[in-house]
Amino acid sequence: MRPLTDLLNTNDFTHRHIGPSDAEQAEMLCALGVSSLDELTATTLPESIRFEGQLNVGGPVTEAQALADLKAVAEKNRVFRSYIGMGYSGTLTPNVILRNMLENPGWYTAYTPYQAEISQGRLEMLLNFQQMVMDLTGMPVSNASLLDEATAAAEAMTLAKRQVKSKGSVFYVAEDVHPQTLDVVRTRAEYFGYSVVTGQANGELPEGTFAALVQTPGTYGDLHDLSPIAERIHAAQGALIVATDLLACALLTPPGEQGADIVIGSAQRFGVPMGFGGPHAAFLACRNEYQRSMPGRVIGVSKDVRGKTALRMAMQTREQHIRREKATSNICTAQALLANMAAAYTVYHGAQGIQRIAERVQRMTGILHKALIDAGLTPNSTFFDTLTFGGHVGEISPRAEAKGINFRYGDNRIGVSLDETVTVTDLADVIEAITGQAADVLALDGYATGGIPSHLARTSPYLTHPVFNTHHSEHAMLRYLKGLENKDYSLVHGMIPLGSCTMKLNATAEMIPVTWPEFGSLHPFAPADQTEGYAQMLAELEAWLADITGYDAVSLQPNSGAQGEYAGLLTIRKYHEARGEGHRTVCLIPASAHGTNPASAAMLGMQVVVVKTDANGNIDLDDLKAQAQKHSANLGALMITYPSTHGVYEEHVTEVCEIVHAHGGQVYLDGANMNAMVGLAKPGLIGSDVSHLNLHKTFAIPHGGGGPGMGPIGVKAHLTPFLPNHEVRPTGQSQTGAVSAAPYGSASILPISYLYIRLLGPAGLKKSTQVALLNANYIAAKLSGAYPVLYTGRNGRVAHECIVDIRPLKQASGITEEDIAKRLMDYGFHAPTMSFPVPGTLMIEPTESEPKEELDRFIDAMLHIRREIQEVQDGLLKAEDSPLRHAPHTQDDLMGGEWNRAYSRETAAFPTRAQKSWKYWPAVNRVDNVYGDRNFVCSCPPVEEYAEFEFSE
Repeated sequence: MRPLTDLLNTNDFTHRHIGPSDAEQAEMLCALGVSSLDELTATTLPESIRFEGQLNVGGPVTEAQALADLKAVAEKNRVFRSYIGMGYSGTLTPNVILRNMLENPGWYTAYTPYQAEISQGRLEMLLNFQQMVMDLTGMPVSNASLLDEATAAAEAMTLAKRQVKSKGSVFYVAEDVHPQTLDVVRTRAEYFGYSVVTGQANGELPEGTFAALVQTPGTYGDLHDLSPIAERIHAAQGALIVATDLLACALLTPPGEQGADIVIGSAQRFGVPMGFGGPHAAFLACRNEYQRSMPGRVIGVSKDVRGKTALRMAMQTREQHIRREKATSNICTAQALLANMAAAYTVYHGAQGIQRIAERVQRMTGILHKALIDAGLTPNSTFFDTLTFGGHVGEISPRAEAKGINFRYGDNRIGVSLDETVTVTDLADVIEAITGQAADVLALDGYATGGIPSHLARTSPYLTHPVFNTHHSEHAMLRYLKGLENKDYSLVHGMIPLGSCTMKLNATAEMIPVTWPEFGSLHPFAPADQTEGYAQMLAELEAWLADITGYDAVSLQPNSGAQGEYAGLLTIRKYHEARGEGHRTVCLIPASAHGTNPASAAMLGMQVVVVKTDANGNIDLDDLKAQAQKHSANLGALMITYPSTHGVYEEHVTEVCEIVHAHGGQVYLDGANMNAMVGLAKPGLIGSDVSHLNLHKTFAIPHGGGGPGMGPIGVKAHLTPFLPNHEVRPTGQSQTGAVSAAPYGSASILPISYLYIRLLGPAGLKKSTQVALLNANYIAAKLSGAYPVLYTGRNGRVAHECIVDIRPLKQASGITEEDIAKRLMDYGFHAPTMSFPVPGTLMIEPTESEPKEELDRFIDAMLHIRREIQEVQDGLLKAEDSPLRHAPHTQDDLMGGEWNRAYSRETAAFPTRAQKSWKYWPAVNRVDNVYGDRNFVCSCPPVEEYAEFEFSE
């Protein structure tokens, strides 16, 4: 009989998370010529980097136990009714959106829509987001979201600087901008050499002002007429940036009608929970003249090869890749899932529903205003949803706490921000907490004032497009959401083998706590005694991540990988400055690095020096030594990725770190490929000083169709005093400014990574990494006879991903890596990463979660495609006549009339037997990117294209 300890199933989740069974693993190991995962590890990893101990993290435990334990932690949080405001509002997520989008893996496990043909659903909803923002702000162009409002303000600052004629370096910020926004702007401005000056919203501009940032409604609730400052800043050849509230824009004259050049803000209150700070979709809208320099992603309208309307990620600067060390932005991710939620919220409510919500919020605020006046208090006279006034905090605070209410306290005044969740009973409680007297809300309604001056009231229409006026019943909305979901490819359908993107299982148990009110309903600036559960979970997660990486401290604030890069280099710069070596600004970066690396360095005022790579893709040690010696006096940092960007463990990484340290520099190790290291090696023990971690890769937070992401950083002890802090809610003693709007970034998705670690435990984490290596090497071995594997490490091994070289095939046949990527859609697969880090290649990362059956299906598809290429090479078909060049094939192709192609309909859509048992159909044929670039449109198609665009129920 088996002992009880074997029957408790504490490691059951490991078997659920890892795709191949033990028997399948043995079969795959045999194909690689090794007998065990440990032998595979020993023959793959350099001995100098191996970690032979055991991780000191929680678990493993069963899913039931992990959820029960985390629920007990969550219940230490106290969920008060929050009227703190400051850009964060209570909201009611429509249940049809909650269940069918936020909690639906068909939406949250999709990847960034780089492959447009299998992303038309989320592209359509992101286009809705852009149209929503454009309509409400009165601007002609919008992007498809940014990380948070504060980041959007910082991005707007650098966008303005690039666009305006003013040669000045002063950035003027109204003193009633949200304090967290000012904090992030100051952090970002420092190393661009901008001077941040604050003053009144309509104050006089200092000499040399190139842009002004004004918030309306302001953080204290006041409404501002933007026309005077717009005239002054334009006379100075500068730009006006306006931070606004989308719901307020339903009632207020939009910024675009008042002279704004750039408009930013957060879409959080459109159905996205506060979540202790995120994730939330920010927005940035601008003038037409700015659109080619706009940061982030833009969804555009184009056509496919059949002339059918099709959407895609439109041409834009993508400047972190194109401009690299000259970039002013390193943004490479967005908040797609949250932007989709906000857009869906707007589609569901429509113009009339948004208007009603805005009027209700504003009316409630007017009633509160009347009650405060009657009580002898003096709140602001213009308002949308926020009132501030002088009052006796010592009297009001205890009454509010007794009722479970949070107000904003500070600056010798009290702030109250109302939202759509407020009921008549809630409002009565608010009035009684403030005045000490019971109130009859409905009686006060007859005496309430408006709060919006007539000259600031909106008169222009908005949300007039059919998509915002069609799906208002739940049945219609349900079908609309399902119709969009069905157009998209996600992990629900099959493997997404993108290299360096780690599209692994996002387990259901890990996702469940995201929607618990104890995590989802907390304001990021709620009092500490109400957030003890969060504090415990965050502290444990920080400790686990520190142990996994070999660092001494972790900051959870960066809310994307690019933000993590920026934060890591920021700590290095602050460290050097504290030692009187602020001149150490040279940053060495290998030629193969991801474009965000040089962009991040440039944003911190660092001089990028490129280090050569050798024929095998490794850092050229001789060139590194020469560059380190040449720049020794000013060497600040080296940025490397490990395992390397080309998918192998470089043998000399410890020597690389030693060379940099010998010349006074610090080593930043990009943690994008941490999925090949957990439990096997630790960056902090290799010799690096700081790393960022992509929690949306290695630690199981889903990609959400292009966001959310999280990019916390780990640092060695000497860098700990320089981690990012936060002005509103300090996270330590550091003098370093904030890099994100909320002190813990997108805190509400951190339970996902917390549970991922605890469910797997030390052994499960290590085995996951080993199986990731196994799956990648298995694919590499099976494909190597048909497609050359470009780079390998010791014993011919790759790390967690492999690069196959398409260039020889292209030269011999004319078939490109893009042709292969599109043809894979016909076989039911998302394409691997195209042309990165080497043009003309495909980078494949299967992850540990894919079962052997799926790996074999992918291998069979790739080998079958190779035979199709051979037919072209042998002259049986011309490249332009082959199924590869016409891929992907749609139902329109098969249902059309005459078929005059050189291959059959069956070959087109059902190339192997696997597609006959299950078939994924791309929504459109190959999208014409050139047409879209030449005819740039980022708004919903006009009514005459309505039927063709298929806004279907």
